[in-house]
Amino acid sequence: MENMQVEELARRFISGLPTALQGMRAELEANFRAVMQDAATRFDLTSRAEFDVQAKVLERSRERMAQLEARLQALEERVQQLQQPAPKVIPKD
Repeated sequence: MENMQVEELARRFISGLPTALQGMRAELEANFRAVMQDAATRFDLTSRAEFDVQAKVLERSRERMAQLEARLQALEERVQQLQQPAPKVIPKD
């Protein structure tokens, strides 16, 4: 989880606290950040930027795979044509 997201979540959490707990704000904020960072690590979350990069890599891989599949199909068809026996020509006398 990116620091900006954790900071935003911490800010929202602290702003929603009752007035009586505002005195403990710094301690609660630090603990909340630590819990969020730990959760992000435990769940092996990735940043949006990393996700976008991997999505592009996957898209390029899929395109390349489609190209290779089409090429393989064409090659298989060509091999099949070459393996068919040539028609016999009967000479006319």
